[in-house]
Amino acid sequence: MATRNGAAHLPAQLASLAAQIHRNWQLWVSDDGSQDATRAIILDFARTHDVRLIDGPQRGAVANFMHLLCHPELPPAPAALSDQDDIWLPDKLARAVTALTRTDAPVIYGGSSVHITNNDKPVGTSPKWPRGPSFENALLQNVVSGHSTVLNPTALDIVRRAGVPAGIAFHDWWLYQLLTGAAARVVLDTQTVLHYRQHTDNVMGSFRGPLARRLGLMLDGTFGGWMAVNMAALQATDVLTPAARAKIETVLTAPRRLARALNQTGTHRQNRADNAALFAVAVLGRI
Repeated sequence: MATRNGAAHLPAQLASLAAQIHRNWQLWVSDDGSQDATRAIILDFARTHDVRLIDGPQRGAVANFMHLLCHPELPPAPAALSDQDDIWLPDKLARAVTALTRTDAPVIYGGSSVHITNNDKPVGTSPKWPRGPSFENALLQNVVSGHSTVLNPTALDIVRRAGVPAGIAFHDWWLYQLLTGAAARVVLDTQTVLHYRQHTDNVMGSFRGPLARRLGLMLDGTFGGWMAVNMAALQATDVLTPAARAKIETVLTAPRRLARALNQTGTHRQNRADNAALFAVAVLGRI
């Protein structure tokens, strides 16, 4: 769990962790310099639960989560990412552990969620992904939301070998890219396993909003910047399959013919409207 000034909703999240039917867990918390009661709430919870509290790097939530995942003392066990203000349903961990322990090969798990406001009002659900997960999809889109992500030990080892990448905008998108690029299996659970609290300043949430908003982020270069940083970080690792590395090189070496390169590599988003918008922007040279 990565925390920063989360006192308002943290008690409810901790209570939901305590209510898990899967009881064999340890909570690791990296606190990024909270100025409210966050640390006191965590220390109180630690009186009755197994908790390890460490200091975060204070470089934002992405760096904080990656700091946790790559901490040298983190046990080589299944690792579940947790936001500080969500509410887990009692079977969340149990469902993930069941899915992850069926193989020693790398697996990343993502569950479905009900989206709620700061006042706990339901406002939607997590999207469905008709084309399924793949590395070709991961290069352009994240379908494994960080608030539901769980890694098995083999997947966690890959993440730790790759280290903390510089400049990435979203840790969950990075995990999806990195692990599918390393031939990990992706399990997308259609069962609702948590309530995810949405925020008005959620950048990736905005990108998942109306098509016009996503198109704006493509046209103004924001999305292209994300892609460039992620692909450079992927190239710097030694965990990718040769096929994944070749796809990245094809895309990066054809900036003036990006639409053709995307088509050639099978790179895609999940729906036709998004794909059409992306290819149009690529043809215009705006990515």
